[in-house]
Amino acid sequence: MAAAARGYSGVWRRAWQRAVACNARGGAVLAGKSGLAPWVPVVGLEIHAQISSNSKLFSGSQVQFAAPPNSLVSFFDASLPGTLPSHQNGSSAVVQKLLTGVLNRRCVEAAVMTGLALNCSINKKSLFDRKHYFYADLPAGYQITQQRVPIAVNGSLSYSLCIDNKMSQMVTKTVRIKQIQLEQDSGKSLHDDTRSQTLVDLNRAGVGLMEVVMEPDMCCGEEAAAAVRELQLILQTLGSSQAVMAEGQLRVDANVSVHHPGEHYGVRTEVKNINSIRFLAKAVDYEIERQIEELENGGTILNETRAFDSKLGCTVPMRDKEGKQDYRFMPEPNLPPLILYDAKSLPANMNHQQVVNIDWIHERLPDLPSVKRAKLVEQYGILPEHSFTLLVLAELWKGEGKTPLEIVKEKKLELIQDQKELEQICQAVIDGQENEVMAIKAGNRKVLNKLIGLVQRETQGRSNPVLVKQLLEKKLSE
Repeated sequence: MAAAARGYSGVWRRAWQRAVACNARGGAVLAGKSGLAPWVPVVGLEIHAQISSNSKLFSGSQVQFAAPPNSLVSFFDASLPGTLPSHQNGSSAVVQKLLTGVLNRRCVEAAVMTGLALNCSINKKSLFDRKHYFYADLPAGYQITQQRVPIAVNGSLSYSLCIDNKMSQMVTKTVRIKQIQLEQDSGKSLHDDTRSQTLVDLNRAGVGLMEVVMEPDMCCGEEAAAAVRELQLILQTLGSSQAVMAEGQLRVDANVSVHHPGEHYGVRTEVKNINSIRFLAKAVDYEIERQIEELENGGTILNETRAFDSKLGCTVPMRDKEGKQDYRFMPEPNLPPLILYDAKSLPANMNHQQVVNIDWIHERLPDLPSVKRAKLVEQYGILPEHSFTLLVLAELWKGEGKTPLEIVKEKKLELIQDQKELEQICQAVIDGQENEVMAIKAGNRKVLNKLIGLVQRETQGRSNPVLVKQLLEKKLSE
């Protein structure tokens, strides 16, 4: 292990150097060895988000983190003979309720809400499929998912990241969302190496998931991390998922490949079940560098599944995918199509409480993180890059109902109260920003926010933005 770690350290160091260079240029082309063509890294993500719901996707079993093993398992979750999923109970008999899994409406609404927030088209008719594979923690031998016609398709997610780790230099990028599908989670296998045995906990079996599939539009670990970080904030804002990675509520699979400019995409590898945004960035950058070095040394890239070893800081092989696993996808025979409605197609004599109404959900979408950040910049005159940190702090204090300015005070950042001192700083900023001052006097009031932000930067965030705005307006009108 120690020898392996020493061998990987150089690769890991160079991976970070290339990732930083990639971000600095705002592009995706990495230099190869001297005399060799450059490389284009390609990164796509598949993200499994556990839906915030009191019960599972098809059963009434409770969802609770760290409950005693196998304490939250229904007959349906354990796939006992005779159990079936359905959209609604076919009988009120107690035995029938125990044996029949009923689709959780809350999970459907959460998926629709997430799809709308990610600019997706919502399919009014979606289908369920069976994905077959054998594993000890999948008692049915298949997973119920949505492979052919998922609940949402063709969306996008905008995210921001810094260049060269400088908050003052930020770029905004967009990744396409291929689809969002509803599916069941599997149970959890607990491997006891000491006793050479594997134990199975089915508490998680059947929990509702949203799988968010992102197109391969990213080029390095920091981009992948920034996209997941923004998705995590959106899910938490919507309440559709708590998205706590430490509790397995958000798990990421990264697909990574490299190729020369103008060529087809290279053979990709999949890094499975990454449970930390920091580890995601490291895993992707390491895998990019590993593939480049392998190819430049005359090797080949295997189409395989790998895992990220956080202790060694590298990816390690799990299983190869050269002989592609046949999941034998087939339509779920016990589930009819899932039908959603909007205001135009809502049947007569029905309301949104009887069906899932897309328009009703859309009208109740909260402000998303990007909108909240824009409002913070507008209302408090802070720099856009500071709004990211302040929004995170606001989320942490959300339960206590604190405003951003109250958060600043909580963080022991005393505001500058001396008006003369602030006037001097404001005047210095005005004197150094002639073009902005001319724009403001010409009627472009939005530029005033930049001056307020510059004052905030000079005072390290310790100036009252409301007072700063008043002082700037006064001086600009003189």
